[in-house]
Amino acid sequence: MMFDHDDPVLILDDEQCWKLLEHTQHGRLVLNAAGVMDIFPINFRAHDGRILLRTAPGTKLAELTINENVVFQADGITSDEAWSVVIKGTARVLEHSADIAAAEALNLKTWIPTFKDFYVDITPSTITGRHFRFGEQPERY
Repeated sequence: MMFDHDDPVLILDDEQCWKLLEHTQHGRLVLNAAGVMDIFPINFRAHDGRILLRTAPGTKLAELTINENVVFQADGITSDEAWSVVIKGTARVLEHSADIAAAEALNLKTWIPTFKDFYVDITPSTITGRHFRFGEQPERY
């Protein structure tokens, strides 16, 4: 068991959330532009309390430049437990050469064989997480 607890749900602290994210590569990014919400599967790197991703010109890049407020979610599931971490924060496209060089040093590879020339950094305003212990629904008394 990843976390030891008796209750079916454990609220994770920030440190536990980041530990999970640092060992995970895939998540979802939720964007909202002009009142329309989109969700994108992404690969990412968690580093120094931030989320880093790569993208190409298109809907995702356009939407996060229109509205920097984003939601990011990642999770993990095994046969007897699961976890979920949600970050609300702001996204920015890295533009300065020092920031891009630091991002490139993290060796974040693209998921698919396409050019992803833009690095996006997500700075969290909140992070929440939960760990779930699977089991049958209890009997009502």
